[in-house]
Amino acid sequence: MEGLGRIVVARRGGLPIHVHDVAEVIEGTELRTGAATENGREIVLGTVFMLVGENSRAVSTRTDKRLADVNASLPEGVTARPVYNRTDLVDRTIATVQKNLLEGALLVIAVLFALLGNMRAALITAAVIPLAMLMTITGMVQNRVSGNLMSLGALDFGLIVDGAVIIVENCIRRFGEAQHRLGRLLTRDERFELAASASAEVIKPSLFGIFIITAVYLPIFTLTGVEGKMFHPMAFTVVIALVSAMLLSLTFVPAAIAMFVSGKVEEKENRVVLGIKRIYEPLLERAIAWRMGVVAAAAILVVVSGMAAARLGTEFIPNLDEGDIALHALRIPGTSLSQAITMQTALEARIKQFPEVDKVVAKIGTAEVATDPMPPSVADTFIIMKDRAEWPDPGKTKAELVAEMEAAVWQIPGNNYEFTQPIQMRMNELIAGVRSDVAIKVYGDDLDELLRLGEEIEGVINGVAGVADAKTEQVTGLPVLSVVPDRAALARYGLSVGDIHDTLEVAMGGKTVGQIFEGDRRFDIQVRLPERLRTDLNRLSALPIPLPDYDDAPTADVPDYVPLGEVASLDLAPGPNQISRENGKRRVVVTANVRGRDLGSFVENARQEIEARVELPAGYWIEYGGTFEQLISASQRLQIVVPVALVLIFGLLFMAFGSARDAAIIFSGVPLALTGGVFALLLRDIPFSISAGVGFIALSGVAVLNGVVMITFIRKLREQGDRLEDAIRDGALGRLRPVLMTALVAALGFVPMALNVGTGAEVQRPLATVVIGGILSSTLLTLLVLPALYRLMHRDDDVPAPVA
Repeated sequence: MEGLGRIVVARRGGLPIHVHDVAEVIEGTELRTGAATENGREIVLGTVFMLVGENSRAVSTRTDKRLADVNASLPEGVTARPVYNRTDLVDRTIATVQKNLLEGALLVIAVLFALLGNMRAALITAAVIPLAMLMTITGMVQNRVSGNLMSLGALDFGLIVDGAVIIVENCIRRFGEAQHRLGRLLTRDERFELAASASAEVIKPSLFGIFIITAVYLPIFTLTGVEGKMFHPMAFTVVIALVSAMLLSLTFVPAAIAMFVSGKVEEKENRVVLGIKRIYEPLLERAIAWRMGVVAAAAILVVVSGMAAARLGTEFIPNLDEGDIALHALRIPGTSLSQAITMQTALEARIKQFPEVDKVVAKIGTAEVATDPMPPSVADTFIIMKDRAEWPDPGKTKAELVAEMEAAVWQIPGNNYEFTQPIQMRMNELIAGVRSDVAIKVYGDDLDELLRLGEEIEGVINGVAGVADAKTEQVTGLPVLSVVPDRAALARYGLSVGDIHDTLEVAMGGKTVGQIFEGDRRFDIQVRLPERLRTDLNRLSALPIPLPDYDDAPTADVPDYVPLGEVASLDLAPGPNQISRENGKRRVVVTANVRGRDLGSFVENARQEIEARVELPAGYWIEYGGTFEQLISASQRLQIVVPVALVLIFGLLFMAFGSARDAAIIFSGVPLALTGGVFALLLRDIPFSISAGVGFIALSGVAVLNGVVMITFIRKLREQGDRLEDAIRDGALGRLRPVLMTALVAALGFVPMALNVGTGAEVQRPLATVVIGGILSSTLLTLLVLPALYRLMHRDDDVPAPVA
């Protein structure tokens, strides 16, 4: 420090002028741009960034282990511990998925035992589940698809065993008939031959059913962007699981039936099936007799469901309850860092009074590594919650707690707030550039006009039901020192605007003129005015601006410097806090969160109100951003590819039966299945989302599978010479058990997803609700409407030709 002070900067009258003669040489600090607090006291906060393509859980786990090594090297009394760890959320969602899959598997196995009436056959069918899962996990590992809420969330063990159920049921039926005819147990060779022929009878409908279920998932692979990233793993996992189950149905299931089902097999159905058949048979007779009315009623139901679907709200995907809360605190632009810390301390003290809160951590301003730049007036506050079991009232909903917190923090003056969730906040920011659910972007040229329009729009959407945290982004109000050059004065002195700029840069912002080394560490040497001069406009007006040297001018008459105030005017007044641009155009954003209603209807209502009440000048326009953009993008793409997939399904049915009429009869199962899904969403007050859309896609395949099973058997009876109505009646009654089994196992496999309330259940619930409701209506169609429709569209002399 002494050496710096003795550096000679000039000579006057033969005497050297040192640095310490004209300046203070002190050990300073860099300008703080940010801070971090925890429970009202300052801390040092670090953030771990994950590389693209890495697994978040694995990275978090490795970081946690490395943190233990870091703690060992820290000084005494200093500890480093995680304040927010994504692994906790991942573990909770995986636990929910595990619970759903386990409970679904148990329900599926219970149905198999109840309806098959043969313990060994039920165990063989149930064995397809773990074997198919092993093959699925192998495929996921080979293709680097992680096990998560999305990739495992659509797996239904009922769908996985559907093909095996059809084969096992037919083999058991044929074994019983053969034993009854021969009056003895079958030999090993007889079992093997009979298992092969029984499997061959139903292998075509079984295979085509699985092909169709697989085909309906293909539209999901066409999704792009955020929605594609989210739903591609789900579709990939389901397709791998279905293909694995199909391979097992062709190989393992017939072989296991032939080897292990060696005892006596009852020809008759068990009591459960007989009880259902007694109820079903008279209903079937009436459906065939009143076929016109039954088909007309089904058509009316489809139309009504289409009208009801228009009443469904819309959203991209349901909000995942992360458990923790993110509070975005905004203060007046220009708030100093020290003042922001004081205000944040008061805010955290109030939040910490809630007994449900474990700790409160905040990040204020911009960190040393400016990966997430914010002004000191903005703070990201993370409210880490205790385990729900430790809450005074574990039954309190998160929405109620957020409402209580919101009422409490609004009593602290000087702040604006946005309540959201940590990951949701980042996702919104990455998707739409804002942290809220909805972003209304106003584009134009004049900043003042943009601000006026933004405030007008804010007032309009505050009257829309479901709005929360509506605000216009802070574009003004920042105290700004304006130095306006007097160009005439500059010309008289021979100065340029750049001369003023260079001097002000050194005086106000500081300039690095060298470095000091201490071992491996290096420190910048900066020149700048002291704080007391930088904040005094009068003293700044006297800041000397060097004049250019004139060789032909007498030195006695030409000064070396001119005061800044002589060539420029200084003014400290509010100015722009930020100027945002998008695609090269200025814009102001009005943000809002949505609570208590679906996102799609909120945006539509807001759009209508704004168009009616806000008049835009020429050259200004509005765009709507947020997560609903992904809903619109995905919906538009699915509107194109889903019809293509349905045409593909119809083509597969035509290939299977060689008859467009029979293909159309089976295909009619799709709209009635969708009817059940729509009414199920309405009954549970669940809006339509991409998750529900995936459920409708899966439902189409299940609905077609049951139709394939029944029509195949009816056609076989007609080929053998049975009368039309006898073939329909016997075919429907004969296929009652496999239709019920495939429908029940598929529906019950989704029941845990529909009823679970664990972390991540919100995302699975719409899909499961759609499938369960749709399978119920689809089964009704297959058992009653489909026979009536078949009788309506065929005549006694219309015998189908065998299909190879």
